[in-house]
Amino acid sequence: MSEAEFDRFAGEYRQLHAENIRVSGERPEFFAEYKVRDVARLARASGFANAPAILDFGAGVGNSVGFFRQYLPGCRLTCLDASRKSLDVASERFPDAAEFVAYDGGEIPLPPEQFDVVFAACVFHHIPTAEHEPVLQQLYRVTRRSGLLVIFEHNPYNPLTVRAVNTCVFDENAVLIPAGTLVRRVRRAGFSSAKPCYRIFFPGMLRVLRGLERGLGWLPLGAQYYVSARRA
Repeated sequence: MSEAEFDRFAGEYRQLHAENIRVSGERPEFFAEYKVRDVARLARASGFANAPAILDFGAGVGNSVGFFRQYLPGCRLTCLDASRKSLDVASERFPDAAEFVAYDGGEIPLPPEQFDVVFAACVFHHIPTAEHEPVLQQLYRVTRRSGLLVIFEHNPYNPLTVRAVNTCVFDENAVLIPAGTLVRRVRRAGFSSAKPCYRIFFPGMLRVLRGLERGLGWLPLGAQYYVSARRA
């Protein structure tokens, strides 16, 4: 999806997203929060609990900003996106909560080795496949040594996820990425210890069973997954 297309949906993104995922029994906030909660857990396990510098790559309208403030309250957050209108919405929602930076799809306009944690929430399926590794190399450049990369994506092997993507107006050009494919691309970009973890196996009506998910991260049936890796 181009910058202009993202700009077109910026003002109504949250409403459209809520309508699209209604079948899951959850609101968009649920999906934003669980991702940030996972990132916070991984950051603490990696030694970045104390005021980490975080890049939210493809931050959109800022759905993750409030949760980063909740789960990593001392973090220094930078939100990067190709859609200036989306960044305008995000900065209006969360003034002074982050630095908001526009990105033209080329070189990331930030200094090298600046971030302890680089995070992307369901962004790469919007990026043309040929650009994945160049973008990942850019993310490698801005990640500090021993820094953490966490990329969340939709699982193309989950039928409910595929249905949601196929019926979503802002996913019309999306190409879903198998976890193994993303792991290989992350490794080729220079990151080490790349591995997937599958998430969200139970819809809202079965949320009481979500405590079982901790033991299911290996099972490639979750609605989404993340790939975590380190800069060597």
